Amino acid sequence: MDATGLELTYADGTQAVRGVDLRVPEGEFFGFLGPNGAGKTTTIKVLATLLSPTAGDVSVNGFDVATDPRAVRESIGYMAQETSVDPELTAEENIRFACEAYGVPKADRADRIADLLDLVDLADVADKRADEFSGGMKKRLDAATALVHRPPLVFLDEPTTGLDPKARNRLWEYFEDINDRGTTIFLTTQYLEEADALCDRLAVILDGEIVADGSPTDLKRRVGGEVLEVSLEDGADAHERAAAIAEDMAVFGDAAVETTDDGITVTSEAARQHGTDLLVALRDADLVVTGFNVRAPTLDDVFLAITGEHLDADVTDDAVTDGAMTDAVDGEAGR
Repeated sequence: MDATGLELTYADGTQAVRGVDLRVPEGEFFGFLGPNGAGKTTTIKVLATLLSPTAGDVSVNGFDVATDPRAVRESIGYMAQETSVDPELTAEENIRFACEAYGVPKADRADRIADLLDLVDLADVADKRADEFSGGMKKRLDAATALVHRPPLVFLDEPTTGLDPKARNRLWEYFEDINDRGTTIFLTTQYLEEADALCDRLAVILDGEIVADGSPTDLKRRVGGEVLEVSLEDGADAHERAAAIAEDMAVFGDAAVETTDDGITVTSEAARQHGTDLLVALRDADLVVTGFNVRAPTLDDVFLAITGEHLDADVTDDAVTDGAMTDAVDGEAGR
């Protein structure tokens, strides 16, 4: 999948995607991270031919999304944020219907259905209607229907949003399985743990532009050291005082200091070496420390360092463009 100079501007003038360049090689598990309204869903809908780009060149599996959208659709799997399974049909019937829709040869359908039911661990409930399934089971069934034609590339748009941790982990295992079998995966997510666990490479989008890319390990190195977490008594005033003390300590160098609900964090190459010096300074200032920890940076730390904000995993859609996107999809989906 290749995109060069991808742009999308809505009729109301909202510029949702600005000059995005992306290349996802065959077999990669690629993660697309960004906060609410950053342009993740808009981008993936362009790649899946549900929206037409305003500018740029985009090819998916060798097909141009503008001139050959049907070939693109036939060669990809697409799992949207909302499940598209038919609640009145059984698990087996849902997959069979998808086989028919994608033109899977009749002679291959029985084996294909059995393989997919087994892959998503729904073989034991193949004859149950989907409206009896939990949210996690519906998500797995939805993923199976996206794979009936064995596409080389699958787009997953925040596929685990709203699931409990157990259901989310089951889907992680499934995605890893199909990737191990050779399927290229393009994942948008707001769950940093998910991206860290699954993805070979990540790109971070902010305000419609790519602001960072690399492996999870490479991106963590950009934080610039380890993270010292200090919990304090006495509330916000004490946290502000502690932050000022940490910022004035030359031993931390060019540290990033942030107040938190519990106290402060200090991100620095010298966090481990001079953490105890900070504890002494806080004690001398009559501040009561209730917790102390030094840890490696997480992707949330990366996101904060790059964008200046935490990634909100509770929000599930690109709200800034949501209304415009709905209108655009209604107009484009029937092409």
